[in-house]
Amino acid sequence: MKVETMLAAKGDKVVTLRPDATVATVIRMLKLESIGALVVSEDGEKILGIISERDVVRALVDHGGEVLKVRVAELMTRSVKTCTPDANIKDVMAEMTRSRVRHLPVVRDGKLSGIISIGDVVKNRLEELETETSVLRDYIVGRG
Repeated sequence: MKVETMLAAKGDKVVTLRPDATVATVIRMLKLESIGALVVSEDGEKILGIISERDVVRALVDHGGEVLKVRVAELMTRSVKTCTPDANIKDVMAEMTRSRVRHLPVVRDGKLSGIISIGDVVKNRLEELETETSVLRDYIVGRG
C-alpha cells in the first residue's frame, strides 16, 4: 500500500503553527486536535520543523514552568524526515523505526500535503494482517 492510499482514507489535514508561537500554544493545539506533533510552517506548505509532545517534555526538564513562554523555533526539530505520497507503507514503517520518529510529513511537489503517524502505519499493518488471515482461513476451510 502507498502513503497516498492511507491519506485518502484518513484525510490529509495537517495542523501547522508558526515558529514564533509559544509552547503554551503548542500544548493547547495538541490537546484540542488530539495529536502528538505539529508541523512548523509560515505558510502551511514549506516545512520549517516539527514539534512533538516529546520535545515539550524534554524542554520542561530544561526550562521548568517557564517553558510555556519559549518560542517553538527554539525547540523544534529542524531536520525533518518526510515521505512522498507514492512511498510504500512498509518502507515508511522501516524509516520511522530506523530514525526513531513517530510522525512523517508527506511532501508532494515540495509542498506539505499530509502527515502520517506511527499509529496510522500500525493500524494499516494490522488491517493487512487481518485480511491475510481471513483469506488464508477461507482457503483452508474451502479445501477441507
